[in-house]
Amino acid sequence: MCELKLHVRVPMDCWRQWIRHRTANVNEYSTRYSIAIDAAQTTPPTDWCLQSHTNRQGSTGLLNVETGAQLSQKETAFHRAVRELYEERLAFGVAREQARKDLPLSTYTEAYWKIDLHNLFHFLSLRMDEHAQAEIRAYAEVIGTNIVQRWCPLAWEAFVDYRLKSLALSRIEMDIIRALAQGDSVRARLPDERE
Repeated sequence: MCELKLHVRVPMDCWRQWIRHRTANVNEYSTRYSIAIDAAQTTPPTDWCLQSHTNRQGSTGLLNVETGAQLSQKETAFHRAVRELYEERLAFGVAREQARKDLPLSTYTEAYWKIDLHNLFHFLSLRMDEHAQAEIRAYAEVIGTNIVQRWCPLAWEAFVDYRLKSLALSRIEMDIIRALAQGDSVRARLPDERE
């Protein structure tokens, strides 16, 4: 069996999407036993996305840069304040499992992630899709193109050709294509348009 084990560092909100794929063995860094990683994902002023009105899970377009700059400055101040509070709690001897409770989802976590090639391709097909959230898509693209493509190039080529860049057609669509290939434009019309 072909397996890959990665040591990943990822923001917790992105990790929540990642870990939903329950087809891997995971050993995550625990802030219950260890001090939280002193790093948090930040958003540049140019990257604040607007909420889509048609997709509750997605974004569309970007916020203007001036407003983005204000949000980025406030984000930096918030990260600094919450980290200081966390470290103050630790200094007073508060248990790590309680001191961590106010850390933001932008705080990084680390994990060892071991997955077989079949399930990895399923993960990549979902997370490399243009509809996937940009943050997890960036990780998936690095894993796919910088690791898997080099590690098993023939399997990667087949994955790209037959899954990532493939197209699923319905029975009706296949009938239309067959009819067009045979030069039968009448049979190629949709059933309700046939004479």
